[in-house]
Amino acid sequence: MARQIIDDESQPLTFQSTWKANPDPTALPFPRDDPPFALTAVDWHQLSITDDQFTPHTWEDIHHLIITDQLNELKRWPSFLKAYLAWTAHVKAKYGSATQYLLQQRLFWVPLNSTGSFKFAVANETPFMDPRDYKIIKNDWTYAVTEGISHIVVWSKKALPVDGVGALTEDGRRIVQDFVKREFRDQAGEEVEGSKVQWFKNTTILQSVRALEHIHVLVRDVDEDILRQWIN
Repeated sequence: MARQIIDDESQPLTFQSTWKANPDPTALPFPRDDPPFALTAVDWHQLSITDDQFTPHTWEDIHHLIITDQLNELKRWPSFLKAYLAWTAHVKAKYGSATQYLLQQRLFWVPLNSTGSFKFAVANETPFMDPRDYKIIKNDWTYAVTEGISHIVVWSKKALPVDGVGALTEDGRRIVQDFVKREFRDQAGEEVEGSKVQWFKNTTILQSVRALEHIHVLVRDVDEDILRQWIN
């Protein structure tokens, strides 16, 4: 097995620290007419304000946005969004895409194909049934949330059943619900569903990494030892 070489220059924390410390609230990490990816009106608003002018998402707010299918309203801290844009431009230039960075620096998976949605050799054909077929990591580019909430991403080698717009089918939702209960709800000691764990899967149009299957999980007030057990 080849030795894994960590690319310190491309670490998200490097970009986050730089933009958090930038004293100019109007500064942008890209030419205004040439962003690294298409920005929404929500994004542009975030880029026009400071962190002090933004109120982070509460647990209740996240729940509301998930159940009302308003995931496009989930926002990052303004400085975090600037850092994310700077990092995206950097990894695109260095790796070709954020997907390739993830494969080489975070997941260390080798796909069987080189184009389209990636396929991998799997131990079990059902997603999330074998730990060798998925990886749980902290979201490097978390949304802005209140203290006590942690944002996790679960990456899967096996694609989930989805419809034409990338939304989970009934079977897909059942697979994820069973996995989230087994892996997160039960281990967090959640007595009332939704009190400690929430999850969602973006449809295709909202995904920044479309070639790799993943779901988002948010947990709150969970012991650090449990978090460390989850996150690889």
